[in-house]
Amino acid sequence: MLTAFFEEIPAFFTYYNGLFLLQAAMRTIGLSAIGCVVGFLLGFFWAIVRLLSGKATLPARLASILYVEFFRRVPFLVTLMIVFFACQVLKLGFSVFTVATISVCLIAASYTAEIVRAGFESVPLKQWEAAEVMNFTLAQKLRLIIIPQAWKVILPPAFSFFIAFIKDTALASQIGVIELTYVGKVLNNKGYSASLVFGTILILYFIISYPLARFGARMEKRLALSKH
Repeated sequence: MLTAFFEEIPAFFTYYNGLFLLQAAMRTIGLSAIGCVVGFLLGFFWAIVRLLSGKATLPARLASILYVEFFRRVPFLVTLMIVFFACQVLKLGFSVFTVATISVCLIAASYTAEIVRAGFESVPLKQWEAAEVMNFTLAQKLRLIIIPQAWKVILPPAFSFFIAFIKDTALASQIGVIELTYVGKVLNNKGYSASLVFGTILILYFIISYPLARFGARMEKRLALSKH
């Protein structure tokens, strides 16, 4: 069996299979990068909305809470299917990659909003009260006092979520997005052994996520040093 495995390697690692895998890896990276960046920005927005006060902003605060609570409790695959069928019903004509991108942004925003909110709440209450006494606006509070201190709490779990999120994008294969998991199924159906195909897919996922994990660890270390 092991001999057959090694004999299959030259037939598997051909130019066209390599190109197929590379294109799929780029789609996985693109999907993950868009989800992480847009999701983080939207998450920051929803977390800031929850800091607003007054009756006029009550609908916005309620919308933020409902959005975060809803999408954090709905599985990613279910969200993916809801967006996919909604686009079909509305006849929007989006590609499956666009549908997957919308879905990952919705999910990422809900989780990062909760991470950012926890970061904001980690700042001592006296800091908020001092900013209030100095008559700072919300923007001034966030820019000058809250965000510089909250980064230490926000970034470590945010990076952990992004790394896990790269793996979750594999579910996009369920609606036909040609990313790494989808390509793995295609190559396996062509007759290549599952151990060789998905072993290669595993290595590619590791190559994609490891630099992000190292960058997150480096940022966490720098923030820990600055704290002391």
